[in-house]
Amino acid sequence: MAKRKRLTPANPSFLSSEEEAVKADLLPEDLETKGYPLGVARRPARAKPPIAQVAGEASAESALSELAESMRQARVEGRLVQVLALAEVDTGHLVRDRIFADEEELSALIESLRARGQQAPIEVVDRGEGQSPRYGLISGWRRLAALGRLAQEDAKFGRVLALVRAPKSASEAYVAMVEENEIRVGLSYYERARIAVKAVEQGVYPDLKAALNGLFANVSRAKRSKIKSFTQIVEVLDGQLRFPTAIGERLGLELAKRLEDPAGVDTLLGALSARSVATAQEEQACLTRALAPEKSRTEGQGARGAEAPAAKGAIDARFDAKARRISLEGPGVDADLLGDLRAWLQKRQG
Repeated sequence: MAKRKRLTPANPSFLSSEEEAVKADLLPEDLETKGYPLGVARRPARAKPPIAQVAGEASAESALSELAESMRQARVEGRLVQVLALAEVDTGHLVRDRIFADEEELSALIESLRARGQQAPIEVVDRGEGQSPRYGLISGWRRLAALGRLAQEDAKFGRVLALVRAPKSASEAYVAMVEENEIRVGLSYYERARIAVKAVEQGVYPDLKAALNGLFANVSRAKRSKIKSFTQIVEVLDGQLRFPTAIGERLGLELAKRLEDPAGVDTLLGALSARSVATAQEEQACLTRALAPEKSRTEGQGARGAEAPAAKGAIDARFDAKARRISLEGPGVDADLLGDLRAWLQKRQG
């Protein structure tokens, strides 16, 4: 078979200007003209993306869009953990329910953070651009305080993990704070009562009943009633007591009952102002003596009553080992003796 010869157009000017623009390197050197009109070269096919590539790009864009929407929704709902500088968080945004942190517990938390880092985020509210600090603390005061101390030693502790919440109302923010402390570290009755009183003062709730029902909706009615009794102590003696969180349930209920009488208020205020106490036990002993019935009659009777009961008469003490009971009888047994015994027992059990 005869070898085919490569054909060229007889007249090069026959090609149009558009066709001349086609670069020679786009055409194979051994291109045959068989099947094509003479002098007409095959144009390069326009590149079109494969269907699979188009579908893949569309799927990737959809996934990215879905991820962005999920992140936005998580941020709005307060489910996205963010890293904030400690200086960006205002600890005084809400009136705190916890009056002070136990130093031993705080030291243990500091050591835990130093060894393992922050495991649970705090909760804050975004107060908006232009506010300084930008975020207000809702819950996590102890973690923030511990990180603050650690940051003085090492700058790497100068940031805190936080969930940016969006409470619908101030009352919702207060409930979040109280519930976290109830779960993690129980508050004293005084602290519970105090936050209810302060919430009313801040206008968060219209009255005390609404505050108690809103802040302590998950506790029993009996416990809520005891907290209400302690609110009387807060309203009268807040600022007068040095160790209010040490007041137990029994002593607190007795104080609340006495404070219902205006004369009892004067007696307690007088007793607290007349004595300088250095410990919680001393303060409770002072309150116990002031609660003795005869103390409310005349001012200063408590000091005389604190003298040795033997001056008023003999006392006969008996102990029943089987019943585990001590009985006191005699002319020297009176309300003053009872107050002194309670104070002594408080100190002994402390």
